[in-house]
Amino acid sequence: MPVLTRVLAREEWEPLAQAHAERARVHTEPHLARRRAGLTHPVADFLFEYYNLSPGALERWHPGLRVGLADAPEYAALGAYVEQDGVVTVDPSRMARRVSGWRWTRELLRRTASRPARTGCFGLHEWAMVYREPEERRHSAPLRLGAEGTDRVVESHRLVCTHVDAFRFFTAEARPLNVEILEREHQLEREQPGCLHATMDLYRIAFRMLPFIEATIVLDAFELAMAVREVDMMASPYDLRAHGYEPIRIETPEGKAEYVRRQRAFTQAAAPIRARLLELVESLLADPAVDSSQPLPG
Repeated sequence: MPVLTRVLAREEWEPLAQAHAERARVHTEPHLARRRAGLTHPVADFLFEYYNLSPGALERWHPGLRVGLADAPEYAALGAYVEQDGVVTVDPSRMARRVSGWRWTRELLRRTASRPARTGCFGLHEWAMVYREPEERRHSAPLRLGAEGTDRVVESHRLVCTHVDAFRFFTAEARPLNVEILEREHQLEREQPGCLHATMDLYRIAFRMLPFIEATIVLDAFELAMAVREVDMMASPYDLRAHGYEPIRIETPEGKAEYVRRQRAFTQAAAPIRARLLELVESLLADPAVDSSQPLPG
């Protein structure tokens, strides 16, 4: 049995798990209801479709490494947990396979936090994803300015995207319009805290540390990512008023100012989550169960 820092009785941990599940269901239940009905939502479904954490996994609370749960058969049944004398806890022997990824994540978090936030992209990544390819749209919603109007907006701006995973969805004709071609090997050098997609990605960073971290930080990152996603799509070329979203018209000076205002607010909101995730990954890598002699990947 791993060495534990504390053990929670069922009357202690069960309310935490229930509160976590209820908080998550605000988002998971509407998504699951749409899925059962064969419906889709161009904004709210993104975090479930693009990121690979299931609704059920989002609802499940975890206490984190070296915290024991007494009288917890539902956790004993999970593959990542071990049980002894009626107490279950996360199995630290399962950490070894995660070490290389966590080291890369630590470097990404450190470098991103060290850079100044850059504003001025105006959310044009979504516009670049449909540039000159109106039939290849990722969403069924209509283009607010039509295909030609959308193309003119792209052509009248300088594309300054810094996010590798946004850039990879640019159309073939939009890619050369960015200030630089971004590949996976550029991510550590280009990620910066003003990027809306870098903020959304904090959610993926968080859940990839499960079940070794206390799960509240995952919901914190998820809820911030959902707010970012809404603004991301409000500033996009799509007309989403049928879904209740008024556009941020980034093709106008007023729309640009509104986008930058929200971008700066998200940067501030993301900073403590990014800092907490960095603390958590560093604590995992410092745990006695991790072999510090393991080489870095690549």
